[in-house]
Order: sequence, then structure tokens, then C-alpha cells
Amino acid sequence: MIYPIIKSLHIIFVVSWFAGLFYLPRLLVYHAESQDKSEPERSILSTQFEKMQKVLFNAIMIPAMFLTWLTGLSLIYLQWWDGFGQHTWLHLKLGFVIGITIYHFYCRYIILQFRQKNFIFSGPQLRLFNEIATILLVSVVFLVVGKNSLDWLYGLLGFTLFGILIMAAVKIAKRFRNKA
Repeated sequence: MIYPIIKSLHIIFVVSWFAGLFYLPRLLVYHAESQDKSEPERSILSTQFEKMQKVLFNAIMIPAMFLTWLTGLSLIYLQWWDGFGQHTWLHLKLGFVIGITIYHFYCRYIILQFRQKNFIFSGPQLRLFNEIATILLVSVVFLVVGKNSLDWLYGLLGFTLFGILIMAAVKIAKRFRNKA
């Protein structure tokens, strides 16, 4: 009875975490682009973006990440611990989740840099950075749904094509923004 409850909570926390992982880089894009504004607009926008980033990261993303890990590890213990070494898909998923966690903390690094007025990335670079979370999410979902039945060659090919499509979409969107 406990497994479905923990699994449901895990899904809820993953959704919450990814809501933050999708929104925070977008705030960083707007924050970087606000530096092109004149004063006092630039200062007003920067102050507001810094507040929004702080609340989003500390009040939503950190707890959601922690609870995602807690429920995920609980699920592994309850369902997959016996024979853990035989579940290649689970090892790959953990690798992706570690990658997502690194992405999470790299977002924090960018926040701290911006707070010091060190804008290390431009708006277009951050728009591309924003797509990393999408690629990681798609990878994990396909991995979990397919588990061991997934043909890894086709999965790798699909993952590569998906990444290329995202890059193309970003370039097309940039052209439309520049024309407007």
C-alpha cells in the first residue's frame, strides 16, 4: 500500500521541481536582457528578478529537489533494491537525475553571479541553457516508461535528434524575435 503513495508523491515532487527548473532559467533570460535597459528601469527590474529568483529557488526548487530524491530513493529501496545491479535503466536514470541536480545547482551559481552584477551569459545563451532541462526530462521519461525494453541505439538516435530539433527551434525563435 505504501509504494503507490510514495510513487504518487514522487511524481508530484518531480513536477514541482521541473516547474522551477523551467521557470528559473526564463527569469535569468529576462534578468540578463534587462541589463540593456536604461536607469532606473534596469535597477527596478534587476531588484524584482533577484527577489523572484530567490523565492523560486529557496521556497520551491530546493524542497522539491530534496523530496524528489527522498521519495525516489525510497522507491528504489521498496521495489528495486533486490537485484539493483541488474536494472541498467535504473542506473541510467540515476545518472540523469544526478545531471538534473547538477543543472539545478548551476542555476544557483548563475543566480549568485547575477546578484553580483556579473552577467556571465547573454539572453540567447540562457535561452539555449533553458532547453537542457527539457532534454533531461524527456530522457528520463522515455527511460522510465521503456525500462529494459528500450532499444538503446534507437533511444540514443532519438535523443540526438530531439536535441537537434530543440537547437533548431531556438535559432528559428531567435530569428523571429530579431525581425519583430
